[in-house]
Amino acid sequence: QVQLVESGGGFVQAGGSLRLSCAASGRTFSNYAMGWFRQAPGKEREFVSGISGSGGSTYYADSVKGRFTISRDNAKNTVYLQVNSLKPEDTAVYFCAAKAGRYISTEQNLYNYWGQGTQVTVSS
Repeated sequence: QVQLVESGGGFVQAGGSLRLSCAASGRTFSNYAMGWFRQAPGKEREFVSGISGSGGSTYYADSVKGRFTISRDNAKNTVYLQVNSLKPEDTAVYFCAAKAGRYISTEQNLYNYWGQGTQVTVSS
């Protein structure tokens, strides 16, 4: 079982940056690939970024590639999402999720554990 708690969201102006964190419980954290997803009001939840269990592989949605960076510190049971050059369209609740398995997937139904989300609001 994995419990996830996101933090680091906030209100920023366009062009600003934040670092989102997701703290996970469990002694087998490295066995789980981790993903970040986001959901804007009235929109479906979408994949943002994923990282393999070891941290050796990463993947990004086209909409954030070059602006966002995912990383993890398995010794701290924490995954991060550095979000730079923020745009108003990045405004959403950002969720972290843990997948059963070490390898990245963009499919939401393969992620078994979800945090409660952290709000990112970008003003223009």
